[in-house]
Order: sequence, then structure tokens, then C-alpha cells
Amino acid sequence: MKANGHVFKYGDNVDTDVIIPARYLNSSDPKELATHCMEDIDKEFVNKVQKGDIIVADKNFGCGSSREHAPIAIKAAGVSCVIAETFARIFYRNAINIGLPIIECPEAAAGIEAGDEVEVDFDSGVITNKTKGTSFQGQPFPEFMQRIIKAEGLVNYINAK
Repeated sequence: MKANGHVFKYGDNVDTDVIIPARYLNSSDPKELATHCMEDIDKEFVNKVQKGDIIVADKNFGCGSSREHAPIAIKAAGVSCVIAETFARIFYRNAINIGLPIIECPEAAAGIEAGDEVEVDFDSGVITNKTKGTSFQGQPFPEFMQRIIKAEGLVNYINAK
């Protein structure tokens, strides 16, 4: 399983309130949430993001409230993967539960810039910056997590069993 796209880059402590602002939580429709994804930190994100693009961030991505709306909005916006130095634990779990691939790799977070084209191989954990010709070794997904992501989330995975 692979992800491939252009990078949107953010810093430390990107919290769930900027990923999907609280004023939009009256909807649980993924398409509606996607139209407001990242708007409080990056007004142009929803206009520029393309299916397959990748978010790269520094420390503690997804901190703040435990809302599942945050990874849902990111996934529905077309983002194929989030790479960060570290993730808030509840965001990490929510992302896997809804089938959004995420990978921790401090070296990749430091070595990838906005606009770079990046490929992530989830089987090996290798993150390749195709723009700069560099590679980073991230933590590969355990097989059971890959099955959850391929099923588009934990509920679908369990229902298929």
C-alpha cells in the first residue's frame, strides 16, 4: 500500500480546532467537514489540496480535543497520509479508526518542505521525497493496521469479518 502526493507543511501543535474548527461540528458529513479542513491555519488548503496529497507536520499533530471529525475532515479532503514528528495519541487512534494513514518520522518531518512530491510505502515504512531524492525510514504499519486502513476504517473492518 502506498501514498503519493504533494506536501502541505505545518509546524508544532496543530490542534483539532484548526484542523476542523468547532463552529463546523454541527455536521458529521465528511464532504461538508472537508470544505472547512485546515481553514483556520491555511485559508487556501481546501482550494489547493488534490486527492492523494500529504500533510507533513512537526510535533504533537492533532492535539486538543478528541474529536473524530479532525481525521475525517483530512481524509475527506483527499489527503492520503499525514506524516509528523509525533502525533497526539487520541488523534493517532482516531485516524486509524477511520482509515486515515499516518506515520511518525522525525527525520521526514524535518527534511520535507511544502510542495515537495512525496511517496510513502506503508509496507516498508519508507518515505521518499521525490523532489529532493531523499528517503527516510518511518515506522511501517503492522499488518492489522493496514487491514483496517484498506477497509476504510475499523467499523468497516469489523463488519467485513
